[in-house]
Amino acid sequence: MKAVICTGYGPPEVLQFREVEKPTPKDNEVLVKIFATTVHIGDVRIRALDIPGPRWQKVAARLFLGISKPKFDVLGIDLAGEIEAIGRDVERFNVGDQVFASSGFSFGAYAEYICLPEVGGTKEGFVALMPANMTYEEAAPIPNGGLTAQCLLRLANVQRGQRILIYGASGSVGTFAVQLAKNYGAEVVAVCSTPNIEMVKSLGADRVIDYTEEDFTQSGETYAVILDAVGKLSSSQQKIAKRQAGKYLNVNTSSDDCELKIEDLVELKDLCEAGTLRAVIDRSYPWEEIVEAHRYVEKGHKKGNVVIAVSHNGGPM
Repeated sequence: MKAVICTGYGPPEVLQFREVEKPTPKDNEVLVKIFATTVHIGDVRIRALDIPGPRWQKVAARLFLGISKPKFDVLGIDLAGEIEAIGRDVERFNVGDQVFASSGFSFGAYAEYICLPEVGGTKEGFVALMPANMTYEEAAPIPNGGLTAQCLLRLANVQRGQRILIYGASGSVGTFAVQLAKNYGAEVVAVCSTPNIEMVKSLGADRVIDYTEEDFTQSGETYAVILDAVGKLSSSQQKIAKRQAGKYLNVNTSSDDCELKIEDLVELKDLCEAGTLRAVIDRSYPWEEIVEAHRYVEKGHKKGNVVIAVSHNGGPM
């Protein structure tokens, strides 16, 4: 099968198509034929070895990811596709099922096929039947940005009637967080840039602050929860935000406390089928253009999600 290999740390051009061995599912695994994956900021940071945080965190990340090049050379975490084969112990799935999934800490979604455990977790990855009302490209972003937003709001224990501010509301996690917080009954104040105001309003935000015109940390307003969904608040802004909020969460650090379960993804599936949750798609690229997709995401201005459509017609070599 073909896969996109990260040949080393560096610019998008380190991503190259290679022929690799097609995996075979173990007794407790399913083999998924991938039709869509995404390029999100995590993929870009790993490829470039641009890890946010203090020096010790960067060192720890390099030890985990690989010293001179990624030990997990096929990047990509979230995906949607069709089950092509199942292990003999698998009971929840059948060949032909349409699924969406997270590949966990092993990555591997930049490929034509992947094996995933029938019942997994944050590290191993997990898979669920995808929403019946979505295409593969619409479903693929949910197991990453959707699950992250869901977990962060749970950590914050968002309650009906509370006022929550979401900074970076036009990004992948932010667009999901706005919708989920509204579903929980919260009053949502969203922060984004001028071109994204109307899109964020369409997701249900009660009020939108244009950060190019107003710094919310200078308003003196208070919130039950402040969620930095892009991890871009300055240290001085973070200090003020922590005083303004009953609870403050940062996607770059707070998500480390998330322990995800298959039931969480099933809950998001139900919300999608009910019309309560959708993935905002900024751009969709054929996987032959994955280098260009990485280049676009690296600029830091994407709205929602960037999706890769995986073809199975030979592709580039």
